[in-house]
Amino acid sequence: MSDKQHGFFSHQTLEKNIGWMIIASVLVVSFAGLAQIIPLFFQHSTTQAAPGIEPLDALRLMGRDVYIREGCVGCHSQQVRMLRAEVQRYGPYSEAAESVYDHPFLWGSKRTGPDLARVGERYSDAWQRTHLRDPRAVVPESNMPAYPWLQHAALDDSDVQARMRALRRLGVPYTDRQIAAAPGELAGKTEEDALVAYLQGLGVAMRRAPAAAAGAPHTPAGAGAGG
Repeated sequence: MSDKQHGFFSHQTLEKNIGWMIIASVLVVSFAGLAQIIPLFFQHSTTQAAPGIEPLDALRLMGRDVYIREGCVGCHSQQVRMLRAEVQRYGPYSEAAESVYDHPFLWGSKRTGPDLARVGERYSDAWQRTHLRDPRAVVPESNMPAYPWLQHAALDDSDVQARMRALRRLGVPYTDRQIAAAPGELAGKTEEDALVAYLQGLGVAMRRAPAAAAGAPHTPAGAGAGG
């Protein structure tokens, strides 16, 4: 065994003292994390909305809250990975710039059901309603629970304006006119109406953007879909 003396700031000191090992590990991980995270706050690709991305209208905003409340986010991710199989199944991979107005983000990681990042307009409104009320009527092998009560639950519009103002403070560019008109847009709507509107908007802007840039007319991807 060597009798060589080691200074205090040495690897041997860390190996023999678990307290210093923990402190050093925290410092290294913190520095590395900040080196990765801080630049993202200054990149346009992560701080500015992608072409065509707009804040959710009042109905879709309330539908998003229903989506979160009912636990849909626990079984369906909204993040298409940069893998060939993912892109072939779901569509173009997800970009940070398409989620800049989302608070909180719903990227998720668990997929008991399929990813929904690009599901908008892939099926008709009628299909979505049937699927929510009785999933096995359209997907026999589905293990998704049914949500039949949503069609009868009146949408509560009492705090929609407060929600929109709060999001505006977080950087979502809602105008005073949009906030003032929100209760009227929700009048007579059910929670099912709101959830279907939210689902039908997922990924649509990203599909429309290339066509709009080229000046081509838009045809809904789910027109006439029934299963």
